[in-house]
Amino acid sequence: MELFLSICLGLGLSASTGFRIFVPMLLANIATMNGWITPTEGFAWLATWPAFFALLTATIVEIGAYYIPFIDNLLDTIATPLSVAAGTLLTTSFVEVDSPVLQWGLGLIVGGGSAGLIQAGTGLLRLASSKTTVGLGNPVISTFENIASFFLSGIAIFLPIIAFVLVAGLLWWLFRRIDRWRKKSVQPR
Repeated sequence: MELFLSICLGLGLSASTGFRIFVPMLLANIATMNGWITPTEGFAWLATWPAFFALLTATIVEIGAYYIPFIDNLLDTIATPLSVAAGTLLTTSFVEVDSPVLQWGLGLIVGGGSAGLIQAGTGLLRLASSKTTVGLGNPVISTFENIASFFLSGIAIFLPIIAFVLVAGLLWWLFRRIDRWRKKSVQPR
């Protein structure tokens, strides 16, 4: 059961990095500093004050930058690989497995995969918004992403099983949307 809860925690935090990279890391830092969650061995740095100040600064800059039209689209191009890395790191930080290869493998597949898929979905949504509203609708999307990242990270920390269900539902919905879009673009006209 402990392994399952740690996977749920890691998945929830990792999926949150698909919305904002540094928000889940900052909230995980605060939670570990308060003893609400415990990282695995080798990730104690996550509960330090230097990590807090670095993550707080990065979070403020990231949130602010996403409110600048077209800069947000540029950020999405670098955010995708960074969210996969952050998702991998967060899942690996909390999943306790005896084998480091299995631990990092789970981190990459579960954490990095969910973060990358969600980031790709939000990036496509922002691109569509930029195209249809000339970037004027992007702050609305950015606000939604900020709220989603804070909310999902909080749920993952305090109610990891519910976070697991929410992420599974979100990924299922995202797969269905991508599949519909793919089918529409392949149909002959």
